[in-house]
Amino acid sequence: MADRQILLDFEKPIVELENRIAQIRELASDNDVDMVQQIHLLEQRAELLRREIFSGLGAMQRMQIARHPRRPSTLDYVQAITDEWMELHGDRRGNDDPALVGGLARISDRPVVILGHQKGRDTKDNMTRNFGMASPGGYRKAARLMDHANRFKLPIITLIDTPGAYPGVSAEEQGQGEAIAANLRQMFGLRVPIICTVIGEGGSGGALGIGIGDHIMMFENSVYTVATPEACAAILWRDSAKAGKAAEALKITAPDLKRLGIVDYVIDEPLGGAHRLPLQAAENLKSALVENLDRLSKLNPEDLQELRYQKFRKMGVFLES
Repeated sequence: MADRQILLDFEKPIVELENRIAQIRELASDNDVDMVQQIHLLEQRAELLRREIFSGLGAMQRMQIARHPRRPSTLDYVQAITDEWMELHGDRRGNDDPALVGGLARISDRPVVILGHQKGRDTKDNMTRNFGMASPGGYRKAARLMDHANRFKLPIITLIDTPGAYPGVSAEEQGQGEAIAANLRQMFGLRVPIICTVIGEGGSGGALGIGIGDHIMMFENSVYTVATPEACAAILWRDSAKAGKAAEALKITAPDLKRLGIVDYVIDEPLGGAHRLPLQAAENLKSALVENLDRLSKLNPEDLQELRYQKFRKMGVFLES
């Protein structure tokens, strides 16, 4: 049963029906009454209701799922999909940003380097992780690990989940824009396969700082956007309450971005979101990663670089009829 404390608005009808089923089951047990058939019919109705609601989600509703506190994080997926994992720390310039983690791993007996944004599970953890908003030190740590991967011919996997790069004064003083720009330049020149996956919230340059790859994937209920719907609404209409309207206009969902050619593949989530069955979500991610690692590893470095360059050159191209 869903947790009342983190229940999303559109899930309320489902939870109300599930609560009713639980009450009937308890009454039947207490009074030794056979209600199996009625309970089965109600369970079927709850499943149909869930499918109906989750098959027609709007952009802002998908944003709510992407921000769900129980949604699997980078380290959750790392634990679930890797056979071995060794986290590496520091940017070799005196910083070790906990909002962006990375290290060496083995997936299906294939050595790789994994990088990803890391959000917290509660307020205290989020304060430590800065809500997944990386500082310049985080992007420089990522650059160091990508250079390591390139030197030892290891494929790179990035997991994107951030509302954006940290916008504080200290980050600007340390060169936030330069750090992200340097990563973009570096990733275009890497001679190893790169697979990027938006696992939750992909926000602005903070997401793009580890988002240049040969194959771009998104989870079904993740979002990828140049600005949050709230920020966009505040800029365009000076009213953050119009975030829903902004979310639809921005085309931030995985199906929209697949149609626009920004992402290559949409990873299915368990019905109700990745947080409901995180191990199944992890298995879907691992399957997609292994398949594309096998494919990309057959290309020579020059072809990888050229195809990566052409891939991003085509983004935003359109025809007027």
